Amino acid sequence: MKKLEGKVALVTGSGRGIGREVALQLAAYGAKVVVNDLDAGPAEEVVAEIRAAGGEAVACVGSVTAVDFAERLVQTAVTAYGAIDIIINNAGFTWDNVIQKMSDEQWYAIMDCHLTAPFRILRAAQPIISAAAKKEAAEGREVFRKVVNISSGAAGGNPGQSNYSSAKAGILGLTKTLSKEWGRFKVNVNAVAFGFIETRLTQALAGDESKTVNIEGREIKVGVQQSLVDGASQIIPLGRPGTPEEAAGAVVMLCLPEANYVSGQTIVCGGGYGNV
Repeated sequence: MKKLEGKVALVTGSGRGIGREVALQLAAYGAKVVVNDLDAGPAEEVVAEIRAAGGEAVACVGSVTAVDFAERLVQTAVTAYGAIDIIINNAGFTWDNVIQKMSDEQWYAIMDCHLTAPFRILRAAQPIISAAAKKEAAEGREVFRKVVNISSGAAGGNPGQSNYSSAKAGILGLTKTLSKEWGRFKVNVNAVAFGFIETRLTQALAGDESKTVNIEGREIKVGVQQSLVDGASQIIPLGRPGTPEEAAGAVVMLCLPEANYVSGQTIVCGGGYGNV
């Protein structure tokens, strides 16, 4: 039997990059997955890939920052599969600047995506989780559920990222608080803080090359100079940035039964470099 057989997982930002790998790995363990992305195309592609491999998945397209998104995500899971067992708050992007040049829009865009959205999703899921846990307790059954919030080594502070660093530090406080509030419901709430992971946001650029991605109508610069990648590789004990598959593995292992007595913790997935 697959270790997550029958479990229902919600994964935000899972049409691309690390989130995509998380969704695929959870499905490989037997979970039914609600896939989310800003754009329908990537989300539907991941759903199709999971189904082609014999798994079950549905898409919930849209921005995690929309005021009605949390309820819509939760309702998608309940309507399709009747339960919520795993929540991965993964969606995110960076929009950097030094503090004197950072606009209110930049600040709130990052805080809303990385901290407010996870708060809303967890709040919306609470009645479903609470009702299920109370029913199981009355039946004398101990059923564990999982929340994994995504943080970053930047939670310890990173020049040019006062918005992102603050949000990623805040998610650690939310994680510790929910681990205490939801322990009585048998919910393990943990965080994974990523170091340098190779994604479209951290792709190496050549020379004066520049790249942008469109996020909700904003053209956001992405990528880093090759020299930064080379420098990072020198200080990372494992000698290179991580892959999306490796990053996803750190998330998924906290969703397995082997992690049933791990809660309120932050795992740093950084190849031996970094702490929060």
